[in-house]
Amino acid sequence: MKFYSLLISALLILFVACTPEKKMLTLYVGTYSVENSEGIYAYSFDPENGDLRYQSVTSNRENPSFICLSPDRKKLYAVGETDNFENQDSGSVTAYKIEKDGTLSRLNQLATQGNHPCHVCLSPDGATLVASNYTSGSISIYSVNRDGSLAEMSQLIQHEGSGPDTIRQQGPHAHSSQFSADGRLLMTADLGLDKLFFYRSLPDSMTYVPASPASVQMEPGAGPRHFAYTRDMQYIYVMNEMASTVSVLKKGDEGYELVSSVSSLPADFEGTKAGADIHLSGDERFVYCSNRGQNTLSVFARNTDDGSLSIIQNEPVQGNWPRNFVLSPDGKFVLVANQYSNNIAVFARDEQSGRLTFTGKNYQIPSPVCLKFREQ
Repeated sequence: MKFYSLLISALLILFVACTPEKKMLTLYVGTYSVENSEGIYAYSFDPENGDLRYQSVTSNRENPSFICLSPDRKKLYAVGETDNFENQDSGSVTAYKIEKDGTLSRLNQLATQGNHPCHVCLSPDGATLVASNYTSGSISIYSVNRDGSLAEMSQLIQHEGSGPDTIRQQGPHAHSSQFSADGRLLMTADLGLDKLFFYRSLPDSMTYVPASPASVQMEPGAGPRHFAYTRDMQYIYVMNEMASTVSVLKKGDEGYELVSSVSSLPADFEGTKAGADIHLSGDERFVYCSNRGQNTLSVFARNTDDGSLSIIQNEPVQGNWPRNFVLSPDGKFVLVANQYSNNIAVFARDEQSGRLTFTGKNYQIPSPVCLKFREQ
């Protein structure tokens, strides 16, 4: 009998030793550091059941609203969405090293020379960082040093002009920037000018100049905010904040052209229109966007032959004022940052239909804005 007990114990030990360790993810949360928010939060995320568990917070009281991770996932960058950095008429951007335990150690912080930077991105090689200054309508460009810290700003590109809305579009409002998949183009959505701008870098230089063509015009008063593109760069999907529409841009022989726009809201919706974030699913069969005002996530089926979109769902976000949202790396969950209700809601995602279902998991986090995953 004792022999069998020892055998069973040995087999249990062997089973435990051979069982693959569950791979957890870290979710970093950029916030508005007002009221109860302390800065950038880190949570452990279980990709099997969608659970979140608090890990740490990095003190940053300068509205670290939008964040991004380096390609090697060893550094994190955050805007300081303010108009007063070290007594300058400017916001800021901060570089952090990600320690082994997921905590953040500040490397350095620099002025953007523009007010209220609301978005930050890195080039695919991690060598260049761009911050988009909303109030000033400009973008700030930096080289990234070998240790991940930021070199002094190399270029400030100022947009000029206005749009038809005399309240929201009195001047330019750069809202987000991204590099193309190959790093050759830098693209910026300007809400104030109803344009998506394109820049290219000069050979062997950190200087960016207008590409040809230099921009694509959206519908008047649309207010382009965020955008997503297919891996082959043939299509760009632009979330228009003021119109709550998604515009489809298709690449042609002479650059991109606007081919269609579709509402992210029901035809009978009469409330506030304030479109926010947009993402493609990993298989590029679905497009998702967040709608503040209606407080939903819209799900679009994407025709992979012609890029057109058909809306299939408006799912309530279980909160108020959804900003950024993120698909888990395996595509099984979608997490939404609800700014005004101070919560992150977790949705299960059907990979075949694209549809979302609330899991019942809702986590209280003060003023969440931006969500980014990192493998632990």
